[in-house]
Amino acid sequence: MHRSEGTAVGKVDQFESAFRAAAKSLFEYRPVRVASILVLTDLSEYEADLLGGEIQTFLRVVDDDETVWRVVHGAEFGTIPELLNLVEEARPDLMVTYRHLHSASWQWPYTLGEYVDVLTQVTTTPVLVLPHPRAQRASDHALQHTSTVIALTDHLVGDHRLVNWAVRFTEPDGRLYLANIQSKATFEQFMGIISRVPTIETDSARDHIMKQLLREPQDYIGSCKEVLQEAGVRIGIESVVTVGHRLSEYARLIEEHEVDLLVFNTKDDDQMAMHGLAYPLAVELRQIPLLML
Repeated sequence: MHRSEGTAVGKVDQFESAFRAAAKSLFEYRPVRVASILVLTDLSEYEADLLGGEIQTFLRVVDDDETVWRVVHGAEFGTIPELLNLVEEARPDLMVTYRHLHSASWQWPYTLGEYVDVLTQVTTTPVLVLPHPRAQRASDHALQHTSTVIALTDHLVGDHRLVNWAVRFTEPDGRLYLANIQSKATFEQFMGIISRVPTIETDSARDHIMKQLLREPQDYIGSCKEVLQEAGVRIGIESVVTVGHRLSEYARLIEEHEVDLLVFNTKDDDQMAMHGLAYPLAVELRQIPLLML
């Protein structure tokens, strides 16, 4: 290679590196304000008020002097249309309810119940789903505080909304784990396809692809730390970036860190059903509250 050609290639490499650095997705901090909270129960008015008080204590991290609370008891609605009318009238920033609302199916841990299914998909309002008050499946620390929170996804980069909501629910001096777990099965399927392309050296491609898969969310989490620190947000940010069996990894993280709250996306622009892994995640992880965006 002539010197001029080497210089040209070097400049191209430098330009490409600079372009990649400039193209990195940096976290955009937008503080979330929860001005109104709607608590939906199927309890008597007295029991609903008691539960509402417990929830208000639990959510002290998002409550302020101007937050408007409304607690709905079971006699106020008996059908899904009536429930949706209540939500439309209240137009809350956050809804709080529990699994198997207005249903006896809480005895079988296989669904969320039709009312909660509809709430999480028909409305655009985040839903905080609690363990059922009678099911006795909640962890000992559930509904006590939110000092340890995990935001879960398989594509964290650029998901500012997910991170901002998770930040809002993490108590001062608490820990927020930003978890980006890629599916190992999907990765191996992708590598199987690549291995059949004769012009690609598979082992080298595996290493490069794996490094890139992990590097991008790690860089994004690094920007989350920097931006939040500059904004004076007093929480610790921890990174969990890996490839594995996502459901078992999430369950392990919850147990290992005694997590108080999970935050994850449930909407999918391309389908009416719940987003990706969200439904099995919501059904399986029953012991702590879930914030479903």
